[in-house]
Amino acid sequence: MKYPGFVLSHVLPSKDEVCRFTDELTRYLFHVTNHTDDFLKQHHIQHEKLQKQLCVLIRSVDSNNSLDSSSIVFEFFSELETIKERLLKDALLILEFDPAASSVEEVLLSYPGFSALMVHRLAHPLYLAKVPLIPRMMSEWAHSKTGIDINPGAAIGCPFFIDHGTGVVIGETAIIGDNVKIYQGVTLGALAVRKEDAKSKRHPTIEDNVIIYAGSTILGGNTVIGRDSIIGGNTWITKSIPPFSVVYHKNQTVVNERTDFEEEPINFII
Repeated sequence: MKYPGFVLSHVLPSKDEVCRFTDELTRYLFHVTNHTDDFLKQHHIQHEKLQKQLCVLIRSVDSNNSLDSSSIVFEFFSELETIKERLLKDALLILEFDPAASSVEEVLLSYPGFSALMVHRLAHPLYLAKVPLIPRMMSEWAHSKTGIDINPGAAIGCPFFIDHGTGVVIGETAIIGDNVKIYQGVTLGALAVRKEDAKSKRHPTIEDNVIIYAGSTILGGNTVIGRDSIIGGNTWITKSIPPFSVVYHKNQTVVNERTDFEEEPINFII
């Protein structure tokens, strides 16, 4: 599709710079070192560097000069300690419920669900501050690294646990309560894709203590999954579910005894 006469109003921000900022910010948040003096010095230097980087990035996307970049940067870095505390609660929930997790350090350094959530918790305040482009670019950086797609607009409670995570999609207007666990392939999406609905609540609400198992799809802005419910794998939900429900897809798996050992086995090539 062509747009006659369309001209970009300003120079686009550097994708590489946004990715670099996001990567350095996550390392700054959970920095590991054995040298206390060096750590304190480097931490202070990195703090100032990241503040300047964010300020430059915000100005690069503020074509109308409508944002107070200094105030946004100050508020953002003032929230970092709270964000870190929430992330540690997320990590502890993963450690508590995943038998494969042997330490908090393992969760912080190697779990894709935690990595995607960390970037989301950093991008979300910038989204709320109405900073254009940058929050979405941050979330897409995490998406490319983890296979987990969380729009920066989604409101996610604490603690939150994404297990395995590949293929998880969480839409912009989704609301997720506290102590929620979801598995790979889960979609919290919209019922329809219409541009005129851009400002409306398009994605579902998941209340506290809900578990959503692999492959489930929950759609619609009016869809509410009531607290303490369990959503079984491969379910398709477009209507609200009351609290304390168990929802599952009922199918039948047939197991027959083989009697054709003398014949050539069937080999499917997919």
